[in-house]
Amino acid sequence: MKNFLLVLLLPLAFACGLSKPDSEVQFPKLISEGMVLQRDQPIKIWGRGIPDKKIRASLAGAIVSSKVLEDSTWFVHLPPLPAGGPYELLVNTQTVKDVYIGDVWVAGGQSNMEWPLKAGVIGAEEEFAKPDFPMIRFFKVAKDYSVEEKSDVSDGQWKVANAENLPDFSAVAWFFAKKNHLEKGVPVGVIESNWGGTPAEGWTEIGVLAEIADRSYSAEVAEIIESHEKWKVTLAENEERRTLRDSLINQPDSAKAAEVSSVNYSNANWRSISLPADNPLEHIAWVRKKFQLSSTEEAVLTLPNVQQMAYFYVNGKQVHYKDWGAAVPEIKIPSEILLQGENVLAIRAVNGWNNKPEIGSSDSMFLTQNEKKINLEGTWTYANNVVEPQLPNVEYYNWKPGFMFNAMIAPLTHYAIKGVIWYQGESNAGKADEYRELFGAMITNWRARWEIGDFPFLFVQLANFMERKSPQPESEWAYIRESQTQTLELPATGMATIIDIGEAEDIHPRNKKDVGERLWLQAKKVAFREKILASGPVFDSLRVGGDELILTFTEVGEGLKLTSGSEVLGFTVEDAAGRFESVMGEIASKNQIRLKTPKGFEPVGVRYAWADNPEVNLVNNLNLPAVPFRAKLEEKQE
Repeated sequence: MKNFLLVLLLPLAFACGLSKPDSEVQFPKLISEGMVLQRDQPIKIWGRGIPDKKIRASLAGAIVSSKVLEDSTWFVHLPPLPAGGPYELLVNTQTVKDVYIGDVWVAGGQSNMEWPLKAGVIGAEEEFAKPDFPMIRFFKVAKDYSVEEKSDVSDGQWKVANAENLPDFSAVAWFFAKKNHLEKGVPVGVIESNWGGTPAEGWTEIGVLAEIADRSYSAEVAEIIESHEKWKVTLAENEERRTLRDSLINQPDSAKAAEVSSVNYSNANWRSISLPADNPLEHIAWVRKKFQLSSTEEAVLTLPNVQQMAYFYVNGKQVHYKDWGAAVPEIKIPSEILLQGENVLAIRAVNGWNNKPEIGSSDSMFLTQNEKKINLEGTWTYANNVVEPQLPNVEYYNWKPGFMFNAMIAPLTHYAIKGVIWYQGESNAGKADEYRELFGAMITNWRARWEIGDFPFLFVQLANFMERKSPQPESEWAYIRESQTQTLELPATGMATIIDIGEAEDIHPRNKKDVGERLWLQAKKVAFREKILASGPVFDSLRVGGDELILTFTEVGEGLKLTSGSEVLGFTVEDAAGRFESVMGEIASKNQIRLKTPKGFEPVGVRYAWADNPEVNLVNNLNLPAVPFRAKLEEKQE
């Protein structure tokens, strides 16, 4: 009844003595149709308007007012509201429709957070089969960078989870958001602000970086601050070249593409190259390969390695488009476009990262028809300035200290959030000595700028990757993982360990489901304060007993167990001379591991999963992997 009266009173409040503002206002891109606002926290709405004009906003029964400041900006603060929707946000004469209130997360980091569901993610087809979750929305912040802080992101819009939009969502963030929605029963909004190949200093405010002396980025920080105006000009000129490049690499003119890829097209002025030997190519690479067929029955093209984007044509007809990050499937070529005798395969390949596309790899370039394999390796014709102009040179300044923070984080900081999920660190490998300080400074910086306290910051520890070596005491990735673990000393942080689900030959492991769901376990514990087991076994203490080492762990749940075999893998011991030896272990009790040291070997330290790509099998009852660590023996205990 109280809610019914409140609804009746709202229009009366506008009609009785409270003049309704009629001046127009402008919103930032985040404040737009389909948005999700954070529940149970004060909600800030902001924008631009005519100085000194009144602002009145209403949402879900709450009404607040303010005035436009002299600099044309305005802010209103709505009280905390419970989860619900859809609502309409009314600010003066403007209405924002389809607004929900629930949990909002920023999904930050580099390519493993950016990696979309459509890019070969394990289990993606199951998600695509049931794609409709109208109360889950994603906002993808456009890639951008700036030498000075921006008040708004350059582009982006809220998109609902459905068959059309879901394939482009961050896979890690999707599996996380879906859990949040299903388990808490509330709308969920994800603000994706991530960029592949980027270091943590690019996501940190430059003033914060300037306070940290003698680091690998310190000279750049000083130069950027000193040459601020020069950088504005440099970035503006580079942006013009980037805009031109992007317009050139977009989908080719269909008529021109059909002509260039037809059998009768004359490529006499094209170069002759050998593929895959002559990779990488340059600019917008067009290549052609003629092949002979004895029949027109359906054929299958196998050519999995093309970097990054490509259009495939056979006899003037497009047969496939490969987007960035997507795998190239076996491409079926229908019989109606094939010819008996001479045919031609044409490919248009573009690499928007460095203007150096690649086409093909050894033993993976062939056609199959009637179980007969037609090899496509060897001589092709190639042009990169005949069909389309060469691409302008575009520098990537996004990784510069503070540049992505200015354009992709600072504009978000008025928007109330539940917390951050973060997957990054690969680009800081080799600098672990400074990463702990840098990563912690970045987290503290973001919390200070959001002004909502120590919001939950949940991050992914780097997965196993590269050639397996044992022992490998100087693993750069092991040192980075240690720095990430040390970051847990900050309040309201949580770490998802994925040392068991990486891929030796791919820095982008396709198992993103476990990553997102392990982050969700951390969210339940850190953000929602549930008393649950959220981590794999964590090293606690070490003691010596004769020629054995006894290691005790916490976070074991119902007890330690192995995913394979009968011996614990992944341990190495160190002696005073700096020698390392791999040792097997056994489960001694619910929370202890026993290591037998080699005869004559006097250990002074022990390490677990300390390598780029360690072989591990130790988990708890939730099958969460033990967290990598190294420890010294303080003193021997008999």
